[in-house]
Amino acid sequence: MLRSKILGLGSYVPDRIVTNDDLAHFDNRHVRHAEKQIDITDEWVRERTGVEQRRYVPNDESTTCSDLAQRASLAALEDAGISAKEIDCIIYATLSPDIHFPGSGVFLQTRLGIGGAGGCPCFDIRQQCSGFIYGLQMADSLVLTGHYKRVLVVGAELHSHSLDFTTRGRDVMILFGDGAGAAIVGPVETENPREGILYTKLGADGGGAKDLHLNVFDSRRMPHIEYTAEWGVPAQAFPQMNGKKVFLNAVRAMNLGTRAALEKMGFGWDDVDWFVPHQANLRINEAVARLAEIPADKVLNTIQIYGNTTAATVPLTIDHHRKAGRVKKGDLVVSSVFGAGFTWGTAIFSV
Repeated sequence: MLRSKILGLGSYVPDRIVTNDDLAHFDNRHVRHAEKQIDITDEWVRERTGVEQRRYVPNDESTTCSDLAQRASLAALEDAGISAKEIDCIIYATLSPDIHFPGSGVFLQTRLGIGGAGGCPCFDIRQQCSGFIYGLQMADSLVLTGHYKRVLVVGAELHSHSLDFTTRGRDVMILFGDGAGAAIVGPVETENPREGILYTKLGADGGGAKDLHLNVFDSRRMPHIEYTAEWGVPAQAFPQMNGKKVFLNAVRAMNLGTRAALEKMGFGWDDVDWFVPHQANLRINEAVARLAEIPADKVLNTIQIYGNTTAATVPLTIDHHRKAGRVKKGDLVVSSVFGAGFTWGTAIFSV
């Protein structure tokens, strides 16, 4: 039986660790002051989100989102045992592209040294926190139809440059970190019922689009970016979130999506090695695990140490626990995600 399969995984996070206490003392250039700049405490952040620290790129304007994507992609290529020249398609998921256009996929392609006249196609997708699972379904379909044999699926985010480092923006700012995760997807002939990408299902409800959004580019306006004496002061220059509505919808969608996936495949939790939820908020993941009756020892989280890296969270979390020796080759994963849009998705696959 022909299936598509994750042939290699990779991830990357910057070296710079930013604690909750650091955030309280940061200005908008990420410079730490002796006096507090933002009305938060470590306890306040942990209680609401579970986040203890996150990673930021250096504050010297030397790094782009595609830099992070390149590092994760190279790790995935090495893990798969193939070269960049064997990649025949790139699917790049991000809400923090290098620039407004063109999409960051072509910048990643160039960084990997596979551009030029015969360069592979590059898809840029904007499904925010659901981006990796959306990309995985695309890769699965493209491989099974025979269009491509080595698809690079990347989720990468550089959030730290677009957050509101004031008390006004604290509810969103405390959540996010920088990082990237990548997977190489290709075909495999197998009779193993646990091998490959076994299930994907996606959904969206545009009725929730304004409950988590960023209005900095607004095509209704002339010009479409608001200019002020000090750019970045207006609240609309930063992400806006209706936290309670996002929380409730995320728990509902991830719980129902997980249950539906297991029912469709005829699996119970004894058949599955790991549950990998999107890492938006530890309290969301705890609620999903409780409602979906997921054994606590099968739930993998990294929100505590990396924060929410949006499109990168699923491959980053799997790779983190693989490096720690918990996740093994061939393990079966159920992953459920929810993001701005509203968008959501669930997948079952082996690693």
